Amino acid sequence: MALLFALGSACFVLGSVPLYFDHFDAAVVGATFFVGSLLFTSAASLQFHGAATTGPLFRKQPARLDWWSAGVQWVGTLCFNVSTLAALFTGLSAAQAQKLVWSPDFYGSAAFLVSSAIAIVSLRVAHAGRHDRRIGRLNMAGSIAFGIAAVAAFVLPHTGEPISIEWVNLGTALGGVCFFVASVLMMRPAPPATEAMQLEGAVAR
Repeated sequence: MALLFALGSACFVLGSVPLYFDHFDAAVVGATFFVGSLLFTSAASLQFHGAATTGPLFRKQPARLDWWSAGVQWVGTLCFNVSTLAALFTGLSAAQAQKLVWSPDFYGSAAFLVSSAIAIVSLRVAHAGRHDRRIGRLNMAGSIAFGIAAVAAFVLPHTGEPISIEWVNLGTALGGVCFFVASVLMMRPAPPATEAMQLEGAVAR
């Protein structure tokens, strides 16, 4: 799961880097984002399956909160599937691009933000260690960056251009980097409780 998230994040970072999109055909760049979204969905599906739990839907306990976080994130990845696939098609009118590309991208970013917020609450309820809290903060930062990119991608009616293509690329790249680092940390085991306490004590001093 973490590896799939890392590979998907790498695709979003790669597609946002000028050195890449300036030297490859737009279709290749678009396909890079689409593949990245499919990797996100694959990882999110595994995470949601692993977080499946029974009991009351609205109980404030880590297992249930993790289930909600994973489910909302999974929906967000589906939105990215739609937006990145639609972006591959040329000749879309401004209205079609707004409906098929920008809207699902915006909703997907919003879903990632909600998912990250729920995950933060779950970590606090569970009194999670420093390692897991760091992952949660990185995912939240990545979600915020994706959200900024989504807003900046809104096409202004009077110009036919996005609000800021620079912020679209920067937000996507920074978000991808945050998600990538978080995914790599997920692949590393958390330090033993005693070691974690010593580390936090050293930081406090």
